[in-house]
Amino acid sequence: MKVTIDIDCTPDEARQFLGLPDVKPMQDALMQQMQDRLAANLQAMDPETMMKTWLPAGIQGLEQVQKMFWSQMEAALGKKEGHRK
Repeated sequence: MKVTIDIDCTPDEARQFLGLPDVKPMQDALMQQMQDRLAANLQAMDPETMMKTWLPAGIQGLEQVQKMFWSQMEAALGKKEGHRK
């Protein structure tokens, strides 16, 4: 024996019938928070802002490499001059 029952209702009606909570307000709030965060991150991705953020660190890093290079050169030249004397 086979029994078929067709129920014609909307998802909201089925949720209410089964006693499930309405999570739409929570989903809306979370989506708004995600949109706000995404908008803030996109503003931070502005090329001018990125250059201001990265460039000082890059220049400082280059200066450190240059200082290290010169100190190594001075040390190497100091050793050679020590052998000549």
